[in-house]
Amino acid sequence: MRLIPFVLFLILVACSSAPATTSLTPQQVIDAFSAAGLEVGETRPMTVEDYGVAPMAEEGVRFLIPSLGEDAGGRVMRYESEAAAEEAATFYKELGTQSAVLFSWAFQNGPLVVQINGELPEEQARQYEEALGSLSP
Repeated sequence: MRLIPFVLFLILVACSSAPATTSLTPQQVIDAFSAAGLEVGETRPMTVEDYGVAPMAEEGVRFLIPSLGEDAGGRVMRYESEAAAEEAATFYKELGTQSAVLFSWAFQNGPLVVQINGELPEEQARQYEEALGSLSP
């Protein structure tokens, strides 16, 4: 009988140390943008060249916003941790403080970062931020 509480304790400890559920994928974020009625054109997986000098993510998807013109839009990236995502979002935000030409919108939700062309009007950019924020990473 004395073993029962000990065994229950071990089961609870084992369950509480189980890994967290996996994060949302960038494609699921893109799908949420579409479901919210936001403009999402063609999408494709990001390549090493898409990152340039920015921090690399575990997974990324580039999406076009056709109203911004040819080859303009945004990126959705999933990083290995919230801290790494914060570093990437800060990177994009700081670029915009160095030069107006480099300005872009950058939003973070947990390990997810969305970076969007700075030519998108703020009101529209905030709608993408809202859709990202509505997701549980």
